[in-house]
Amino acid sequence: MSAEKKPMRLGDLLIEKGFVTPDQLRIALIEQKRQNEPLGKMLVQLGFIAEAVMRDVLGDQLGQESIDLSKAVPDREAIKLIPKTHAEHYHLLPIDYDQERKVLTVAMADTFNVVALDQTVALLGSGIEIHPVLSGETEIEAAIDQFYGYELSIEGILHELETGEIDYKSIQSGSDEYSQPLVRLVDATMMDAVKRAASDIHFEPEEGFLRIRYRIDGVLRQVQTLHKNYWSGISVRLKVMAGMDIAETRASQDGRISMMLAGRAVDFRVASQPTTHGENIVLRVLDREKGIVPLEKLDLTDEAMMLLKLMMARPEGIIMVTGPTGSGKTTTLYSMLNHLNDETVNIMTLEDPVEYPMPMIRQTSVNEAVKLDFANGIRSMMRQDPDIILVGEIRDEDTATMAFRAAMTGHQVFATLHTNSALGAIPRLQDIGILPDIMAGNIIGVIAQRLIRRLCSHCKQSREADEIERRLMGLDENAAAATIFQHQGCPKCDYRGFKGRLALIEVLRMDKSIDELIARRATSRELHDHAMANEFQSLAEDGIRYVMQGDTSLEEVARVVDLTDRVM
Repeated sequence: MSAEKKPMRLGDLLIEKGFVTPDQLRIALIEQKRQNEPLGKMLVQLGFIAEAVMRDVLGDQLGQESIDLSKAVPDREAIKLIPKTHAEHYHLLPIDYDQERKVLTVAMADTFNVVALDQTVALLGSGIEIHPVLSGETEIEAAIDQFYGYELSIEGILHELETGEIDYKSIQSGSDEYSQPLVRLVDATMMDAVKRAASDIHFEPEEGFLRIRYRIDGVLRQVQTLHKNYWSGISVRLKVMAGMDIAETRASQDGRISMMLAGRAVDFRVASQPTTHGENIVLRVLDREKGIVPLEKLDLTDEAMMLLKLMMARPEGIIMVTGPTGSGKTTTLYSMLNHLNDETVNIMTLEDPVEYPMPMIRQTSVNEAVKLDFANGIRSMMRQDPDIILVGEIRDEDTATMAFRAAMTGHQVFATLHTNSALGAIPRLQDIGILPDIMAGNIIGVIAQRLIRRLCSHCKQSREADEIERRLMGLDENAAAATIFQHQGCPKCDYRGFKGRLALIEVLRMDKSIDELIARRATSRELHDHAMANEFQSLAEDGIRYVMQGDTSLEEVARVVDLTDRVM
């Protein structure tokens, strides 16, 4: 057996990567012996390397997760668990506390400091697990001063606002920004939204007040009402963070914010819109941890999963995902790309804009300013030797024509389309301007989906289904009594009765018979009858499956999918 390869020493690694010179390393080693300090710390103190770079290099070398505290906002629940004196003494900062799993994420300059870890465990008690992540020592010291010095709860910040005055200049300058309660209020609101799994944050000015709403599980929920006087400062802060023009209030603008919240990278897509009562600002939460779901976690039936994998195995053609805005189309597409992503294929995407960065995938945002629209983008990508192309949205004839041209020249194309069902994609493409002869043989399959809320497992209540409900579920009169569940409400689900969401998915795999029907311009009824005769499972049937499993309620499925034809 060959000898096990020894890990490269830190100094040699830094020289190899070009971060320091041999002369700088020699000076740092002399100072290290004299002061008896770690080599990495000496290189940073001497100014030879930035602390952020050293943190990342050490993290890679040790196989340890690292965090940039300059862009991080810690969870106030985590801060409350560890006193400032303890944090200062052991050079650590609590970042996030997962109450369900009882895990506290702590940033440390030395993640192998056994004394610090043991003392922290003794302080918290054995019921809480410590998850250390690597950070720079000066970053930790600055963050301790910043976050322990001020109130971080939304309620406390609002009380502070009511008793003090707002200095708008300091909000823009960014100097000692945490002394400004409005700065902390914006950060606390964004942290709160991420902790509550919100997909969007709405800042909505009215005539005399500001309404803040979160979209949680697809439904808007009002969480705060503030005095109108605070809106100017909040909007300025949001625009500064998003890189938008703070002086422009009469035109809509777009921006992006990247932060470390709850110990992980979260992006926000920011959009402002002028309204009668001032600028309306909406933040779309792009949580990378939840944005890319493994294919197996989509909760598909075995039949649907088999169909999907058969479709993805086809080397050329178009796979379309359809559904309204916010139905999870992008998540499904990313799951499919992630499943196919390896070093043997070249995957390229064209999105509006790129939502979740993915390793090894070439991602491009459309940019109207430089005339890079979807059609021109596909034309350009065809010269990049791609195997798989993702088109964010087919919205016009030029884009559709280029997507089909890519599919006809040996590429696998993924795209989204706005239709109500999988079968509805055929007339929609015809309406855009694609000839049936072109569609036939070039569409691999169509996936349609919706998102419904999942019943809270702690408080859902069971009852026997009545006659109409039995008919909706497709049960005949002689079938045994059916048990269904309905929402109730408890502290675990914030008294809503629902927690989390499920994807309703229908998969239409194109075969020669459907291609023939499309080519001879068959009616929607003929296409529907053929699909149903070949065991096609509709969105409604997928919803009923979840009802019978006790995962959701019949009312929730009816809110999203039309069930009326099941009782006709």
